[in-house]
Amino acid sequence: MGNKMEVNLIFKIAAVGILITILGQVLKHSGRDEHAFLISLAGLVLVLSWIVPYIYDLFEMIQKLFGL
Repeated sequence: MGNKMEVNLIFKIAAVGILITILGQVLKHSGRDEHAFLISLAGLVLVLSWIVPYIYDLFEMIQKLFGL
C-alpha cells in the first residue's frame, strides 16, 4: 500500500504542476502577472504541504540509522 501512495503522490504533483503551468501561462498572456505569481506560489505551498511529512520521515530514518 505504501508504494501505491507514493506513486499517487507523484501523479498528484505532476497534475498540479501541469495545471499551474497552464493557468500561469493564460494569466500571463492576459496581462495578469501578479495573479500568475500567486497561483504559482499557491501550487508550491500545496505541493510542499504534501511532501513535508515524507521529508520528516526521511530525517527520522537517517537519525535512527546513524544513531544521532
